[in-house]
Amino acid sequence: DVQLQASGGGLVQAGGSLILSCVASGFSFDDWAIGWFRQAPGRKREPVSCISKSDGETYTIGSVQGRFSISIGNTKNTLLLRMNSLEPEDTAVYYCGARPRLPGWGPCYGPHYWGQGTLVTVSS
Repeated sequence: DVQLQASGGGLVQAGGSLILSCVASGFSFDDWAIGWFRQAPGRKREPVSCISKSDGETYTIGSVQGRFSISIGNTKNTLLLRMNSLEPEDTAVYYCGARPRLPGWGPCYGPHYWGQGTLVTVSS
């Protein structure tokens, strides 16, 4: 049974930092692609940053490059998103998503499973 549980969201002032955590079970990071996605009010869900460990691929959208960093935590099957220099435009519900690896497809492509989301609110 695949499960994804995201946590770490909250209210932060612009310029602040947060670390999101996604604890996954039911699959191995060695064989799957996993990443962070977000959905702001009135907007479509978009990929933020994803990783496919077995393919050695990482993707991060341009608007957060240099501010956000994805990594696999020291605890087994934990995915982290370190977010620095947060901006009001980063306000959204952040989800972790995952799927079995698909060689030739980017790590953010087509997640099959989703966590419940964690809300990040950045005040100006």
